[in-house]
Amino acid sequence: MSLHLGDTVPDFTADTTDGEISFHQWKAGSWAVFFSHPADFTPVCTTELGRTAALQTEFANRNTKAMALSVDPIEDHHGWAPDIGEVSGTALNFPIVADPDRTVAELYDMIHPGEGDTSTVRSVFVIDPENKLRLSLTYPKSVGRNFDEIVRVLDALQATDRDPIATPADWKPGDRVIVSPGMSTEDAIERFENVEVVKPYLRFADAPSS
Repeated sequence: MSLHLGDTVPDFTADTTDGEISFHQWKAGSWAVFFSHPADFTPVCTTELGRTAALQTEFANRNTKAMALSVDPIEDHHGWAPDIGEVSGTALNFPIVADPDRTVAELYDMIHPGEGDTSTVRSVFVIDPENKLRLSLTYPKSVGRNFDEIVRVLDALQATDRDPIATPADWKPGDRVIVSPGMSTEDAIERFENVEVVKPYLRFADAPSS
């Protein structure tokens, strides 16, 4: 199954390190960062899941839950969890889905064809409270993810949902934003502070208070 931005993501029920979870019910009313990793007891994945655990407060501040998946069985997940805590300094504090029959991996198109095995690649799905796919990223197995970017994307998506704005390249919270092309300059001046017209189609403004 190929997922596109704006699609309603598939629901599923699966065994996890937190017990059996139905995905849509588990994340009801929240954003979610759902990501796959190739295998348990592997070096890059250990650092990634540790980083996710360390970001728990940052995710909670953004009404966001994290969930990981691999095609390894639940016994391996439980056996690996202490390593994640030891290496990262933060105990595992989010569920890892066990998907040995690859049902969820196939639902979310997480298997990389031509790689010589059936493990999942490093897919990331950012899903909004209405279960709509808002962003997807896929990294090769050898490259660890940038979790600062995932947090930044959450900030940008939530900011652009609140106000008629877009975010420029390399935007971070507190930076100036771009006024939506659908808004007139006159309306922008009434709504935003310090509107700057660079081009008729490019107008910067101070970021609205959240």
